[in-house]
Amino acid sequence: MSTPAPRVRQKWRPRLGLVVASVLALVACLPLGSVVFFRIYDNQLVRQTEAELIAQSVAIAARISADLSAQPPANLRLGPPVRVGTPNADGLAPVLPRLDLAIDDALPMRPEAAPGTGSANSPLADLGLRLKPELAQISAATLAGFRILDADGMVVAGGTEVGQSLAALPEVAGALGGEYRSVLRQRNSERPIPALDSISRGADIRVFVALPVAVKGQVAAVVYASRTPANALKQLYEERHKVGLALLSVLAATSMIGFVFYRTMIGPVQALIARTTAIAGGDRSALKPLDHHGTAEFAQLSQSFLDMAASLAVRSEYVAAFAAHVSHELKSPLTAISGAAELLVDDLADPAMTPAQRSEFLADIQSNADRLGALVARLRELARAETMPTAGVCRPADLIDALGEGRPGLTIEATGQLDRSVAMSAETLALVLSHLVNNAMRAGAGRITISALAANDRLTMTVADDGHGISPANRARVFDPFFTTHRANGGTGMGLAIARAMVATHRGSLDLMESDKGATFRINLPLTEA
Repeated sequence: MSTPAPRVRQKWRPRLGLVVASVLALVACLPLGSVVFFRIYDNQLVRQTEAELIAQSVAIAARISADLSAQPPANLRLGPPVRVGTPNADGLAPVLPRLDLAIDDALPMRPEAAPGTGSANSPLADLGLRLKPELAQISAATLAGFRILDADGMVVAGGTEVGQSLAALPEVAGALGGEYRSVLRQRNSERPIPALDSISRGADIRVFVALPVAVKGQVAAVVYASRTPANALKQLYEERHKVGLALLSVLAATSMIGFVFYRTMIGPVQALIARTTAIAGGDRSALKPLDHHGTAEFAQLSQSFLDMAASLAVRSEYVAAFAAHVSHELKSPLTAISGAAELLVDDLADPAMTPAQRSEFLADIQSNADRLGALVARLRELARAETMPTAGVCRPADLIDALGEGRPGLTIEATGQLDRSVAMSAETLALVLSHLVNNAMRAGAGRITISALAANDRLTMTVADDGHGISPANRARVFDPFFTTHRANGGTGMGLAIARAMVATHRGSLDLMESDKGATFRINLPLTEA
């Protein structure tokens, strides 16, 4: 019995169109999904804001340090040593931004300043008055808030908190201790941020930096600066027209990619599936190339499928024709056996046959039974030849002597490169050559010449005999199963069909060649290393 085709395990699998659509949807959503990663950009904006505040504070601190060093107040109080920045290999001590949204939590809004002793009691009161208009100009240009604190943390310039103390703030306390400090705080906004309008407004946090001012290496004052960083969504809102154009471009590119996918993958696959279904349903007109293949791989797959389908169709026709031949070949001896048996049975009831006639009928039964046996044996050989294993290696030269054994009066000559190894077992090649030799002897051959020539990884063997040859009318049918001109001598017409099947199984070919005398067959087999 034939083995049924393996079945694919049934489970849910996405269609190719769904996979492509999902990929395209993901590509189309990438620009929108990137909003999730705006926090990275927000962090960069915070760093940028801190760096700008550092640069502005350093410039103001340098101005204050120069003034206090040139005309130090009589009661100037100096604090701890200043430890701002870490010297590098070049001898520089840069003050670098340190804030990170992923690490630093935003503190609550900055508390109100505590009551102080008044700016008039500060040794930096005169300095504060001189810096007030300059700080106002700087704030107007940079949108940053600046306050100048003395060594006790009291505001002497900037804002409306002059004369009050900010020493309790942790960032100010660190600066009074001689270190640079920066923090994030919730934005101090008098108006709530609307859900939608917030896109066009600033961030909801504010950056605060406190930088000590050094005089003789000690803390003489503190520059306390703050500013709200730019917001990534605000930047997006401001560039909304360009972003919209970019989205349209992405959608257009995605549509183009989808069209390319459909033309090169989805369309050919769907067409091939439809073509497969049609061929499986018996539609022979579907055995033609697709209208559009898309890619070279699909064209190759389509051609391979057509070749396989055509081969199966030819095989199916061969099986049908072969079955018809088999039934015909078996019908004749069965009819003869049945007829002779009926006559013998009738003779038992009313004996009328002579012993000679009875012997003749029994001989016919035996002869036709032997023919049936021979046909069955040949059919078994043919089936084995078409499914036999292809392993094995042999040299044709090693088989020549065995071909002449048991065949008196036959001369076999061997020439050429018969010592080369072919990809066929010695037993199989011997059967193929035996079929050719037996056919030659039935045709009256007394001499057979076997020659070989190796080229392009193939060995071409020529088997020529000096027999009666094959008539032009029969040349096209010599490989057909059951075709024989020696049926009376017990021929089954299966020998050459079996030999060709054996050779074809080993990726070779067996053909009848033109010849002036006798018959010439050509065997082509792949070469291999011994």
